[in-house]
Amino acid sequence: MPEGKANKVKFNIKNVHYALLTETDGTVTWGTPKAIPGAVSISLEASGEITPFYADGIVYYQASSNSGYEGDLEMALIPDDFRMDVLKEEKDDKGVLIENANVETAKFALLFEFDGDQKSVRHVLYNCTATRPSLTGETTEATKTPSTETLSISAAPLADGRVKVKTGADTDEATYNSWYQKVYETAAESA
Repeated sequence: MPEGKANKVKFNIKNVHYALLTETDGTVTWGTPKAIPGAVSISLEASGEITPFYADGIVYYQASSNSGYEGDLEMALIPDDFRMDVLKEEKDDKGVLIENANVETAKFALLFEFDGDQKSVRHVLYNCTATRPSLTGETTEATKTPSTETLSISAAPLADGRVKVKTGADTDEATYNSWYQKVYETAAESA
């Protein structure tokens, strides 16, 4: 398969989707991805640490851990579907969304992409949880500036170690083009 040209830069988050995660008897599956329109920004910091082991007066061995990612996803508005599917808000018979502190939120995969100078790079974070967004707003002055909503996201490793995948310059077209039809799956690497 011929390799494509690699991107030199990335910009513009877009095509944010989520897919509900289900675990049955240790087997993880995902639902069909649903779009979350209105991506503004994403900022996820790598979570983990480097642990040195000292012997003979030097760092004799050093290990790093991968605990996934933590950070924020900023959207124009969080859609009701996401609020009901993931944050587990319930809509009553009058169409009012109800947030309940006693309900546990759902796990999900987060899919998104960044534009590049050659081709967009598509990502999947496999095992995410989200906090509910804060309530914020400001009065309108001389110009109308939209307010946004921000979710705190934690992307933890799956039991088999997988955290995320992303496309590259030589990703085959069929995989690339079907990225948002279902969550891309690959076997975890054995140690």
